[in-house]
Amino acid sequence: MPEREPFDSLSVVIPTYNRQEVLAKALAGYLAQSRPELIHELIVVDDGSTDETESRVGEFSERSLFPIHYLRQPNKGPAAARNLGIQQARSKLILFTDSDIVPERDLVEQHIRWHQSHRALSMAVLGYVTWPLQIRPTPFMRWYGERQIFAFQRLQNKKEEISFHFFYTCNVSLKTEFLRTCGQFDEEFKSAAYEDIELGYRLTKCDLRLFYNPEAVGYHHQFFLFADACRKTLAHGAAAQTFLTKEAGQQVLKESQAVRRTFRYKLTRRLAAAMARVLHPVRRLLDSSLPLPGIVYYLFFWDSTRQLDSRDVESGSGTEARHGTLS
Repeated sequence: MPEREPFDSLSVVIPTYNRQEVLAKALAGYLAQSRPELIHELIVVDDGSTDETESRVGEFSERSLFPIHYLRQPNKGPAAARNLGIQQARSKLILFTDSDIVPERDLVEQHIRWHQSHRALSMAVLGYVTWPLQIRPTPFMRWYGERQIFAFQRLQNKKEEISFHFFYTCNVSLKTEFLRTCGQFDEEFKSAAYEDIELGYRLTKCDLRLFYNPEAVGYHHQFFLFADACRKTLAHGAAAQTFLTKEAGQQVLKESQAVRRTFRYKLTRRLAAAMARVLHPVRRLLDSSLPLPGIVYYLFFWDSTRQLDSRDVESGSGTEARHGTLS
């Protein structure tokens, strides 16, 4: 696709559902951006909330230097909410994020600067997401965030193009024209699981080029206990099954099945089940401040989510589902 003139602003699209308190933190973060003039507009798409989301957004709109648009739809899921945001966006760039992601002060500037240096319509950029210090993340949460929710640890020092498996809509920006031309979110997905990785796969077939900028930082304002992570994982079984009906899901499943056939994989799974039983007394330390080896967290997490794994989908919450791992 041909290049365009430098991009000088973006539209922020945030889907939300009954998250007025943390959404307020996110909105405050955008009002406090180092260069608010780079925000053409901020679009909040309310996916049928029953709390005071509308009035809370209105409060921020009154004191914002840039337009904040509140859109409301019946509860249809984040895929449909983001599509509504795409339809209404009026900037050449769209930044997708979530209502529990609070931006670092220069997040918007980082995205804009990247696109001004990479003007081809097919080029997109993924930012980094981590836990904020204020919520005092446990060692398990740090492991869960870097290895299970997102796979940022695999992207350390990664400068070349990255695959569609990393198309995380918690902090990713694209050219609006490319997005509208090549595809939008599949609204068959009703929860925050797999819908973004599925779109990333389809956009790749339209020559999407995705890169990583670790300087574009967002903070994930959620606190997870080990049990919370497991429950969230198991709750996304339906979304995983929807994913498997799609071409993207079949592609990822094919990759995972190749791994599953290996002797190493089979041996690792058997050893994992046995070690989880042997290490059962350690389980009470999973939510403590005592750091445990990553393999220990993995063993217990896999053992606790085997119900989902038995349906050919690896343990993964809605956000890990974004990584598109089915092995």
